[in-house]
Amino acid sequence: MIRRIDLRDAEPSVDYRASVPRAEFDVEAATHAVRPIIEAVRTRGVDAVIEFAAQFDGVEQSEIRVPVEATTAALAGLDPAVRAALEESIRRLRITCAAELESDVVSELAPGAVITHRKVAVDRVGLYVPGGLAPLVSSVVMNVVPAQVAGVGSIALASPPQKHNGGLPESTILAACALLGVTEVYAAGGAQAIAMFAHGAGECRRVDLVTGPGNIYVAAAKRELRGVVGIDSEAGPTEIAILADDSANASFVAADLISQAEHDPMAASVLVTDSEALADAVEAELERQVSVTKHVDRIRTALAGRQSGIVFVRDVEQGLDVVNAYAAEHLEIHTRDAAEVAARVRNAGAVFVGPWAPVSLGDYCAGSNHVLPTAGCACHSSGLSVRAFTKSVHVIDYSRRALDDVADHVVTLATAEDLPGHGQAIEVRRAQDGAGQ
Repeated sequence: MIRRIDLRDAEPSVDYRASVPRAEFDVEAATHAVRPIIEAVRTRGVDAVIEFAAQFDGVEQSEIRVPVEATTAALAGLDPAVRAALEESIRRLRITCAAELESDVVSELAPGAVITHRKVAVDRVGLYVPGGLAPLVSSVVMNVVPAQVAGVGSIALASPPQKHNGGLPESTILAACALLGVTEVYAAGGAQAIAMFAHGAGECRRVDLVTGPGNIYVAAAKRELRGVVGIDSEAGPTEIAILADDSANASFVAADLISQAEHDPMAASVLVTDSEALADAVEAELERQVSVTKHVDRIRTALAGRQSGIVFVRDVEQGLDVVNAYAAEHLEIHTRDAAEVAARVRNAGAVFVGPWAPVSLGDYCAGSNHVLPTAGCACHSSGLSVRAFTKSVHVIDYSRRALDDVADHVVTLATAEDLPGHGQAIEVRRAQDGAGQ
């Protein structure tokens, strides 16, 4: 069901990141498909969004704005147990988001020379929640809560229209919007939704930032529109890596590999271990557990794909090198001294420590965010957080005396760069008599 890759005899110079391949996900190629969609939405607005809903989602629409009454009704009809679970997920995430809020930092460099590093919330954001193979209601929570805690004043949310729901997004997604107080909701999916956010269409004013995961066309639209609008990341297929030694529980490891394979036939499930006995036990557990799960075909396809595998290493130290190079979206540590090993992980979207912190916990109720960098981007990018919805502004406040103290240096550097106008902007002030210190 799952292939094996042996790196135990690998030379020190081997590229571990290339040795553990991922699913093929050619965003650049997909940009050619999304360009006409983006241009149509830019020039024709809502009419184009409606046409693409008919073409791609099989839904006939006359309006894309979801009435508030529809979200309110969805919440009223929500299973009480689901509501309670969402409320707990929201509560926990709000706590961790609040802890991330940054205060202004004031630096006095000299008397009268003050720099304030201000954190300012983005004015307006567009949040995308995919429909796809599963109605990801949890993604509503993961996008909305950090934006609200950051202080974003205007939030719009889009999710694909569903034929079985009368052209509205999934009912659970609408219910979560009502629970969180999000009233600007659009039944729009794919590249056309991202273009709607970036350029504006009908009632949807253009936004400053777009966040949220999606399929390859959503990722391609984000890439194409970067610069027109801010984006969080270009999310690819989900992935899990598990670093485990012979102390690991094989049934736990297998269940967690399956949990990510369940998302998508292109999902990556990778076990990195120094124990052949564990690998054998995990393979046996995979056969047993997959056969009784719901999405058998999807899971088997993902586990058998080139993006998944069991990777053998000499020891946990080499395993750390492999997982740091791979930079997984989700990384679980199932080893002795798991906390100590986890502390040495540099590259991962999120790290789950020990047997009682599975990725599923992070997907819903850990208090962490599940919108995370994929495709190795965790070596340079972070998951969604309050910081994603804020920006920094430097406020420079100098008195005349403080400017005089540094004026010669400014003029010298302006001259060195052959920008005399810069220096003159200083000299004209030094030549000015009068009050104002």
